[in-house]
Amino acid sequence: MTPLAPRSCALDLLSRYGRDILSHASMQGMKGFAHHAQTSVFAHSVAVAYVCVALALRLRLSVDMRALVRGALLHDYFLYDWHAFDGGAHRLHGLFHAGRALKNARAEHALSPIEENAIHRHMFPLTPIPPRCREGWLVCLADKACALCEVFCPAYLRAVAPMAEARAQADGSSSFHG
Repeated sequence: MTPLAPRSCALDLLSRYGRDILSHASMQGMKGFAHHAQTSVFAHSVAVAYVCVALALRLRLSVDMRALVRGALLHDYFLYDWHAFDGGAHRLHGLFHAGRALKNARAEHALSPIEENAIHRHMFPLTPIPPRCREGWLVCLADKACALCEVFCPAYLRAVAPMAEARAQADGSSSFHG
């Protein structure tokens, strides 16, 4: 059990509401993009979703759990390696990747307004407009907490992504690697 909420409950909710996203080819491709320190964008996104769910459960927040999971999984769905030199197109990645993530997520997934807000506003306060829903605030806060942990104590959160992926694969009929 984590200090936030029972691990299996949070993983079950991630699997239930995020299985289609986790198994999507573009999401799987994010395993090849480095993000913070040695963490992939895929592992970071799963860790953010896990922390969001665990916080919502622990604090007994009234949230749309499906929108929370999906918004958290897709918050960094920008689908490029922002560390790779590209002539400067990603130079201001921190300011603009949320818009790119939203555009990509809309193109590949049906999104609710809550999911869109969580994706588009997760970079507050770097970007000036804050989230307008609880789910967006949870994604915003979990994103910062996970980024700090990934840089300074990566082992704990790096273990979450394989567990979530294994749970979703066991619960569903689709393969994450196919």
